[in-house]
Amino acid sequence: MKQGKIIRVAGPLVVASDCLGAKMYDMVKIGEIGLIGEIIELKEDRAFIQVYEDTTGIGPGEPVFLTEKPLSVELGPGLASSIYDGIQRPLDIIRIKEGDFITRGIEVPPLDREKKWSFAPLVGEGQEVIQGDFLGEVEETPLVRHKIMVPSGCAGKIVEIKEGEFTVEEVVARIETEKNVKEVKMFQTWSIRKNREVHERLMPDEPLSTGQRVLDTLFPLTKGGTACVPGPFGSGKTVVQHQLAKWSDAQIIVFVACGERGNEVADLLISFPDLKDPHTDRPLIERTIIIANTSNMPVAAREASIYTGMTIAEYFRDMGYSVALMADSSSRWAEALREISGRMEEMPGEEGYPAYLASRIAAFYERAGKVICLGSDRRMGALSVIGAVSPPGGDLSDPVVQSTLKVVKVFWALDDRLANMRHFPAINWLFSYSLYIENIKDYWKNQVAEDFSDLRQNAMQLLEEESELQEIARLVGVESLSARERLILESARSIREDFLHQNAFHPQDAYTSLRIQYLMLRTILHFHNQGLRALEEGMNLEEILALRVREKISKMKFLPEEDAGILEVYIEVDNSFRELLKSKE
Repeated sequence: MKQGKIIRVAGPLVVASDCLGAKMYDMVKIGEIGLIGEIIELKEDRAFIQVYEDTTGIGPGEPVFLTEKPLSVELGPGLASSIYDGIQRPLDIIRIKEGDFITRGIEVPPLDREKKWSFAPLVGEGQEVIQGDFLGEVEETPLVRHKIMVPSGCAGKIVEIKEGEFTVEEVVARIETEKNVKEVKMFQTWSIRKNREVHERLMPDEPLSTGQRVLDTLFPLTKGGTACVPGPFGSGKTVVQHQLAKWSDAQIIVFVACGERGNEVADLLISFPDLKDPHTDRPLIERTIIIANTSNMPVAAREASIYTGMTIAEYFRDMGYSVALMADSSSRWAEALREISGRMEEMPGEEGYPAYLASRIAAFYERAGKVICLGSDRRMGALSVIGAVSPPGGDLSDPVVQSTLKVVKVFWALDDRLANMRHFPAINWLFSYSLYIENIKDYWKNQVAEDFSDLRQNAMQLLEEESELQEIARLVGVESLSARERLILESARSIREDFLHQNAFHPQDAYTSLRIQYLMLRTILHFHNQGLRALEEGMNLEEILALRVREKISKMKFLPEEDAGILEVYIEVDNSFRELLKSKE
């Protein structure tokens, strides 16, 4: 193995000489203890290396070992249910071997080399295959059937394929290519900075159902879409991402805790094994991969954790799964970029962030998408990316927020004022937006209801009118408003409190299907429209607001997940107004 020599150490940045022949983003090992690092700049024979472990005690003159291979992850059976650090070291295995703390320079294979997996072939000998075709499958967990695919750059005729129990290192198939016979194992390695290839990118046109009413109805995200969740400390960014991980209809969840506080990551690790997947009633961890990178870990490892999580997510997408990647939070990754950039004495951009911040963020989010995967079956896969951003003091003009908003299509603006009022999710309906509305209108029309899109538009209009009327009411008092305007305030309050507000711990209220969301919103707006009609016919506003059916509307979200209960409330709205009109005749 070629060697260089350390000439300077500046925190997570190491400069080494005698590195001729090294390439950008090659992995290197620093010092005799073998700290993991990655080359991020080359000047003549000098390599600038960001180190993903603590460099305390490392000094000039010590060796740098050049692996001449890019920093890569292992992809194969054993990923699901795993908990890794930023450079894909399995934390649960390290804890068993080393105790509660990660030893510097420790090397543990990401995938268990001794565990045997039951491999079932899906093709036969003599069959022609191309890159991305399924050779066989492994039941990784009860929720994940792991497909073993023809590796990159390989195509030809299968000359041998096995069936039975194998470790990930054993050969399960041999493919005769134009040049030679390639042996295929159950795992492959892939550079974390290299996008996995796809056949074609498609327009995302199917919503990612999350069960959170404010998201699914007002600001929907698509399968293959991108979303940004910015907000100040304590506004609920992590809670929103946990809810999405628990309830979204993605088949695989990759949760990247990028520089998060240790207690939040601990909560994630403790709660997920106990949570039940709402769609199968199995433990949620069986379809989840967690990258646990906490704020007290070396700062540079935040960048590795982001790319490691993305590469694993792309791998499962290539199997035809719908994957959701939660990155919490990209601000901490940006802070790592800023620190390394400062150590390298680069010209700073806005607020000290590197000038290439926007392009790095864009390159990360563009790896999301709905695609036709490689392979002769032209299967579809989707990778949705939801990134939390933690701007100082919730300042949305922060460079990280602005760079993110330029590339994502959904903006869920968290509001600490709503969070302090215990309104969950604390997503501000006046600032948030989704640019996928037009993409999914046909889906709503065909799969939910023809007028779903119109109801959403009406609800948004009421919420905007409420904001304007509240400004007037603060100046001149609510009593000076007309009866129609006061009804708008009451209907908007009903939308906020009875529809948008959700209790994450209530068994019924924590999750609401799209169909039930439609019926709930339709009922609230039906009461509003009937109220307007009653006002036109001379009814008194106080009598309208005193109708007992309003209490039933407020309790709709606690009804069982079925149409009948809410349809009864809808019918009762009609009956209540009919009786009110009769009493006035």
